[in-house]
Amino acid sequence: MASTRDRVVVIGGGIGGLTAAVLLASRGLEVVLLERAARVGGKMREVVLGGRPIDVGPTVLTMRWVLDEIFASVGLCFEDHVRLRPAEILARHAWPGGATLDLFADVDRTADAIGALAGPREANGYRRFCRYAREIFDVVEAPFLRAERPTLRTVLSTAGSLGVGGLMKIDGHRTLHRALGDFFADERLRQLFGRYATYCGSSPYLAPATLSVIAHVEREGVWFPEGGMYRVAEALAAAAARAGAALRCGAHVAAIEDGGGRARAVVLEGGERIEADAIVMNADPAALRSGLFGQRPARKAPSGAPRSLSAVTWALVAEASGFPLLRHNVFFSADYEAEFRDLFDRGALPRDATVYVCAEDRWNAPSPEHGGASPGSASPGSASPGGASPDGACDARAGERLFLIVNAPATGDTHPPSSTEIHACEQRVFHQLQRFGLSLRSVGPSPVVTTPADFERLFPATGGALYGPASHGWSSPFARPASRSKLRGLYFAGGSVHPGAGVPMAALSGRIAAQSVMEDLASTSRSRAAATPGGTWTR
Repeated sequence: MASTRDRVVVIGGGIGGLTAAVLLASRGLEVVLLERAARVGGKMREVVLGGRPIDVGPTVLTMRWVLDEIFASVGLCFEDHVRLRPAEILARHAWPGGATLDLFADVDRTADAIGALAGPREANGYRRFCRYAREIFDVVEAPFLRAERPTLRTVLSTAGSLGVGGLMKIDGHRTLHRALGDFFADERLRQLFGRYATYCGSSPYLAPATLSVIAHVEREGVWFPEGGMYRVAEALAAAAARAGAALRCGAHVAAIEDGGGRARAVVLEGGERIEADAIVMNADPAALRSGLFGQRPARKAPSGAPRSLSAVTWALVAEASGFPLLRHNVFFSADYEAEFRDLFDRGALPRDATVYVCAEDRWNAPSPEHGGASPGSASPGSASPGGASPDGACDARAGERLFLIVNAPATGDTHPPSSTEIHACEQRVFHQLQRFGLSLRSVGPSPVVTTPADFERLFPATGGALYGPASHGWSSPFARPASRSKLRGLYFAGGSVHPGAGVPMAALSGRIAAQSVMEDLASTSRSRAAATPGGTWTR
């Protein structure tokens, strides 16, 4: 007797959608992933300059255990598909006036570096902060990160199991900046650790102190995928195809059809209709709410919330001199609070911006003047062609790949920065880097500049917001949509929904969505065939 297989359509090939596709296909479902772009990856993107790929999306891989678990659950080993190098130095930080500080994966080395910068009291404060952030992680991992979006019922249940004292350890009632005052008197350190709020596109002056957990997961391990971050997206896509999923790029979904109170099918821009027993939408729910998938499903979209930050970015190949760059570098503004007032109150590009520089050809060999070992003693592997040598320096004759980011308001659809404003921002950024001693001379093709308006075109209905809703206030975890939508049979995945933004969080969202789909389809008691190995991936 012939058996039937449930068909799941995944809209969007970002990390959340790819993860859902891998897991659902491995369970024997017929999975069709539709990506409107020419390549999968979503916000995990790369551009090619002079024949050299440059990551222009996420640059940090943390919580690798998430991907380890996902690959293991389908009989694969993540590191067999993506070679990873651990970072010894997490980032190099610089302030106006010349002070610098390296954060290490090792707590003792970071404490020593902080002590040298700001004294033993601040070093002790850092150790206390590490314990505090770890306690938050221990509380939130199971009930929040690995589970469906918290509700009042689940919060009360968690409170019952943890006790009031345990729940208070989450520290959601204070802002991150205020909580950091318990550990650091030095404003530079409050600025440094407050920056973790921007990993969620938020302000440290408005975000809950719970986001201190990001400092913990970063200290637990930052990894460099050899060949760049985009290799992660490629590995997930290959795993999905291997499990039997069909991945179609250049497939623009124009509508979601519903009937009988549930999602029934998707319609492509060219008119093709694909029926589905379940649909996983790996796109910002704002796209659903704005009617980009039709007016009927828009009525079932979650309500809106204030947007997270966008960005202005530059990808370039350049000769860098004058400042000892590592892989990750942060050049702080002189007035951090004013920077965030510009972003969130004025809705404007900051007049004095913090600049992040990712030097993708460097492997973080520490130098003595920054509290590290002697040059060459800690850099794994050998130099990339035309890139970094084992001591962290670069072959300036060939130039090196650089990716620069400054935060911007998510106004790409309402009042995007003009070309004049973008040019003025660029002038300020490169002049600011020169004041820090860093000179950049482009030696390749023209830099690729991406603005909030560009991000809006890439990710419609977001205004260019890169992290979903802003994580501001104690209730922000409740603002992110859960995996199940109000339209039966339609599910959400991605960095705009629970549990949050970032590569591992988006992957967790895909896993949660897949679990929800499987639970709901199982309740229909329909038969399923075994998975058929060998899917397709067209692009």
